[in-house]
Parts: sequence; structure tokens; C-alpha cells
Amino acid sequence: MDLKGKVALVTGGACGYGREFCKELFKQGCKISICDINTNAGEELLHSLTKKAKDRVIFVPCDVTDYMQFDEAFQKTISQLGSVDIVINNASVMNDRLWELEVDVNLNGVIRGVLLAFRFLGKDRGGSGGVVVNIGSTCCKNPLVSLPVFTATKQAVVALTRCYGDPYHVNLTGIKVVSLCPTPTETEISGDPRKRIMSGEYEQAWQRDTANYSPVRPEKLAKALLDVIQEAKSGTSWLVSNDQSMKELIL
Repeated sequence: MDLKGKVALVTGGACGYGREFCKELFKQGCKISICDINTNAGEELLHSLTKKAKDRVIFVPCDVTDYMQFDEAFQKTISQLGSVDIVINNASVMNDRLWELEVDVNLNGVIRGVLLAFRFLGKDRGGSGGVVVNIGSTCCKNPLVSLPVFTATKQAVVALTRCYGDPYHVNLTGIKVVSLCPTPTETEISGDPRKRIMSGEYEQAWQRDTANYSPVRPEKLAKALLDVIQEAKSGTSWLVSNDQSMKELIL
């Protein structure tokens, strides 16, 4: 896929890895719809990118747990930028103390994003097809014992990707579905772990889980994103960490 002129809708696009995704896709010539509940960070990124090209970036306040608001984000993106070609389901919560919200954002939010992509991009619905990238985590391979619910949501994202990325769905919709699974962000692994884990008894497990974790370097994450969009086979998931080359997650 030639990325120049394509329109990318990125959930959780204002901060963390989502911000890096937006910056890299913008650098590659894409038009960007930054979708996030963090208005201040979204407006800041919008201002930063529009210094270079005003007509190529918008910010859309979007809560992926609200289907109607998510639907409106697609509609607004199409209205202002002309289409949607790439959907990056990146919005995520890493906090088992808020496990119901965690499930609604990490799994249900991704399901909503995929279904909306099928509705607005699917060739069977009059669209032109495209690419969906679901953001998982390296815990899909190495479970976080201290965060069972978070781990379960991310592993479910990989299963969802495998099913919707199957040739049956690709032939029907013209949409490739892949998953990118990086190590957690700096924000996710910093701070007091007791605010994330369900029980203080899990603290030793947290220390073991995160002992060797470091956020993926922006340049490596950017290359991984471009690789999965342009080259990865639909239905596949790819692990990304600093200490080894990107590799396919084999289930």
C-alpha cells in the first residue's frame, strides 16, 4: 500500500504509542484522524502536526466504549478528510483494578473498531477496502501473571485478529486485519503498581513480570507499524520489543 494520501484513524492517538503511530503515518504522507478521550493531549498533537500541513490532520474526541461516539468519529473523519483507509485500534487501559473498563476498552473497543471499519470501508458495503491494525501486547506470548485480565484482553485481540483476518473475511470486505504486539508503554509500567494490580499480594509477580520490560523505541515501533501495514499477511500478529527483531506470534 502506498501510504501517501491515505487516511488513518487512530484511537488512543494522542499519547504513548498512539502518538508515535500518528506522527509516523503523517511523516509517510497520510492524513490523520487523532481519536482520543484526552482532549488536551489531542489538541497539542493536532497543533504540532498542523504546523506542517493544516489540511491533513484533525482531532476527534472519541471514547471507544461509546459506539455512537465511535461511529461519529468515522463519519467526521470521512466528512473532513475524504475517507478512511487505515484503522489503528490502539486505545488501551492497563489496570486490573478497573477490570470492567479494561475489558470494554481493550477488547470491546477493538471489536467496535473492527466492525465500524467493516461498515465504512468494506467492499461489500460499497467501500474501497483497507487495513485494520489491532494493538495487542507482548503479554500475548509471555502472560503478565500480575495482570490476568489485561493479559486476557490482549490475547483475545490476537484471536479476534486471526478470525477477522481470515481469507473468508478479507475476500468479503477487502480489508486486511493484522495485530501489532509491542511491550507496554513507559506510562503503563511506571508508577505505583498497587494502583494497577488487584491485590498487594501480586506485587512480587509484577516485579518479575516487568523486570526486563522497556518501551519500544519510537524508530523501531514506526518501522514495525509500516511493515505490518504494507507487508504482513492478514490474520497475523507480530511481537515487537527492543531486544529482538519483530517476529510473528505463532499460536
